[in-house]
Amino acid sequence: MSKKGKRSFKEKFALKNSLIKEALSEFLGTFVLIALGCGSVAQTVLSHGAMGESITIYVGFAVAVTIAIYVSGGVSGGHINPAVSLAMCVTGRLKWIKLPVYILAQHLGAFIGAVAVFSVNYDALMQYSDGELTVTGPNATAHIFATYPAPHLSLINGFVEQVMSTAFLLLGVFAIFDTKNIGVPKGLEPIAVGLLILALTCSLAMNSGCAMNPARDLGPRLFTLIAGWGTEVFTAGNNWWWVPIVAPMMGGVIGALIYVLFIEIHHSDTQPEQDTDMYTKYELTNVG
Repeated sequence: MSKKGKRSFKEKFALKNSLIKEALSEFLGTFVLIALGCGSVAQTVLSHGAMGESITIYVGFAVAVTIAIYVSGGVSGGHINPAVSLAMCVTGRLKWIKLPVYILAQHLGAFIGAVAVFSVNYDALMQYSDGELTVTGPNATAHIFATYPAPHLSLINGFVEQVMSTAFLLLGVFAIFDTKNIGVPKGLEPIAVGLLILALTCSLAMNSGCAMNPARDLGPRLFTLIAGWGTEVFTAGNNWWWVPIVAPMMGGVIGALIYVLFIEIHHSDTQPEQDTDMYTKYELTNVG
């Protein structure tokens, strides 16, 4: 094919609308997050621990976040999380009109990611569960896809934990992408975010899996409802399902505002010349 033909193909199919491009980016990034992250849970659970353990899941999700941001960051900022998108709107980094589009794309990406995990692990899932898809009990498998509280956890304690963990997430994200602070070398920000996720899951995942992401939880949970686990996915854990949706949205805003109020607004307006190129396209803080 000639170069002219290749240009014509691109001109014919390349999207022109920036919002649609950003929505596709968030969809794909969140798909990657769930396909790889929940995939690490599936491998650990369905192998009865032979192919992984808790640390495998923590590392799996951390690397999944890293890859997802590399995939989508250059187009949409790589939010892959409604809590991040809301915090960006509250702090003026994302236009409010884009928020529902981002959130819809993230939830759809998470749903399709769950479909991918289910499809790849279908035979193992059926063998593990003897063909019965359950939410609780010795052969429960719903927790592969969405988070559920530990038996000791109350809704209040779980809510506080999700607010706190997501606040730490946004606090760290804002620091990582703040070039007036210590900063991270360009191109390595997704790795720093992945390490942040690893630290959070290593310290806060015991109670309920440390979702910190409404799309990561609700999209796969809706899939399990449809795929055969039934309505118990919404009633289990004393109707736990709403906690990993509401609490992260609150926590994300709190964490972002804490960083802005304690650190960002106190930066000097004058910066060395080498620091003036503040935000590149892939950075979370540069999404308009």
